[in-house]
Amino acid sequence: MSSEQVPPGELPLDGELAVVAARMSGLLLSRRTVDSVLELIVSLANTTITAAAGVGVTLVDADGGFVTTSASGPLVREADTLQYELGEGPCLAALAGCSPQRIDDVATERRWTRWCAAVAGSGLRSVVTAPMVTEDGCHGAIKIYATTPGAFGPVDERALVSFADRAAVIVAHARAGERAGRFSEQFKDTLRDRDLIAMAKGFLMGRDGLGEDVAFDRLLALARVHGTSPAEAAARVVGPAPREG
Repeated sequence: MSSEQVPPGELPLDGELAVVAARMSGLLLSRRTVDSVLELIVSLANTTITAAAGVGVTLVDADGGFVTTSASGPLVREADTLQYELGEGPCLAALAGCSPQRIDDVATERRWTRWCAAVAGSGLRSVVTAPMVTEDGCHGAIKIYATTPGAFGPVDERALVSFADRAAVIVAHARAGERAGRFSEQFKDTLRDRDLIAMAKGFLMGRDGLGEDVAFDRLLALARVHGTSPAEAAARVVGPAPREG
């Protein structure tokens, strides 16, 4: 079914997310890739949902905090910042309850009254948001803002839930790749440090006729004197001698 044949309120987001998933497959997952995934999600939602005045993604960080990692404009960032500052709002409720939330009009909404009052002056009137949930938990939420009341109905809400479910899988894979990349770099750093320390011990043992344990103790003493790590002290030992004058 083409976009022209879609009945009013029906959003062809599942097909669009499948395209994003296909684009992302085979890519090296990194921090940049996570950001690219989020930008694609926001762009697709913003262009597909005609009532949207702004779209954003909030991710739950490693410490359980929230951050707007991708947003289509200032309206989204300002509205999200107010939610984080006030500790209330539809996006935070969607994250806390792992359930979609919809506001038909912030002027008459009785939930989250402080946030609704704070955003009323920005022109924002209606909101729909859905959590991105996988079996690993809630990774974040997608939210769509509009400047007209009643911009979103039950069909839009269901479609966004389906969109968020697909997006959650993509984001979870991207974040897993990011963590794996960080672990790989840390592992390589650990191996380099180990090799440096082994080289420095061997150098001290050969130059000063020390046993392995004594050589290692001397390396630790050098680290304490210079306020560095043992690996940095080892680099000093095996590095080129400083030039005279």
